[in-house]
Amino acid sequence: MIKVGIVGGTGYTGVELLRLLSRHPGVELKAITSRKEAGLRVDAMFPSLRGRVDLAFSAPESAGLAQCDVVFFATPNGIAMNEAVALLDAGVRVIDLAADFRIRDIAEWEKWYGMTHAAPSLVAEAVYGLPEVNREAIRDARLIANPGCYPTAVQLGFLPLIEAGVIDTATLIADCKSGVSGAGRKAEVGALFAESTDSFKAYGVAGHRHLPEIRQGLSRVSGAPVGLTFVPHLTPMVRGIHATLYGRLDRDIDLQALFELRYHDEPFVDVLPAGSHPETRSVRGANLCRIAVHRPQGGDTVVVLSVIDNLVKGAAGQAVQNLNLMFGFDEAAGLDIVPLMP
Repeated sequence: MIKVGIVGGTGYTGVELLRLLSRHPGVELKAITSRKEAGLRVDAMFPSLRGRVDLAFSAPESAGLAQCDVVFFATPNGIAMNEAVALLDAGVRVIDLAADFRIRDIAEWEKWYGMTHAAPSLVAEAVYGLPEVNREAIRDARLIANPGCYPTAVQLGFLPLIEAGVIDTATLIADCKSGVSGAGRKAEVGALFAESTDSFKAYGVAGHRHLPEIRQGLSRVSGAPVGLTFVPHLTPMVRGIHATLYGRLDRDIDLQALFELRYHDEPFVDVLPAGSHPETRSVRGANLCRIAVHRPQGGDTVVVLSVIDNLVKGAAGQAVQNLNLMFGFDEAAGLDIVPLMP
């Protein structure tokens, strides 16, 4: 059994981590931190965890995190970079679900996140935790930069095309929709029921902080910078991301066969039969990315449809997948969950 700590256990990704780890056969939950809620039982805040998590929230300084084998940071951006060094020095492995270590270019990160990076030396060491690309590096990593939700859906959708060199990487388009839980568990007018229900809107068109992360990942696969237009939208649902991805084909290819071959051995990517249209509800609560690929009217435009649960494959589930790789567990341990329906 490995000892696990969670920093920031009161948000949506924190409670999702608790849900998944509480059923993991190789994990012992040792600490869940929250300064504001220190002393409160976890199941008093989250009744769904009654009988599953028998812990109270504790202040970070008294949580004994240095005695854990691994610590997850389910915190806002800017927290992990201030605390990871001490944990790593104590021999603890770290998985950060925020963006502190995702972007290699420190100046670029500081521009998009509006703060000075506190641990730039760790950025070069951190392994980007997209298992479908970095599985072997993840196994040996001390520090994992867990990908963002939009970047996960977009990269998994474009990867087979870019790896095969069959699309124009200068003109990629990612038209993406997210449920309101993507904004986090905080009081915010735009996420109120009366504000988000029966409405649909784009946001961040001039620039979204996930854009450089997506470009970095796709450029690494391409071997050269990519051109990407990324437009996120807010939809009136709680969970889910739907990414509709567009590219121009450079040559004729069997797209269905390409995607099926690329993801044949991936336990958490499901390539649907030709002509399919994946729905966000088909992945709700599960660590799955479901993908369909189309070529409308047989032309030179390829359309990829990629859906994930933003809190699972887009956050906590992917983090547990990374944990499994780091500690030699079956990659599906704790994650073999059938999506919720309806």
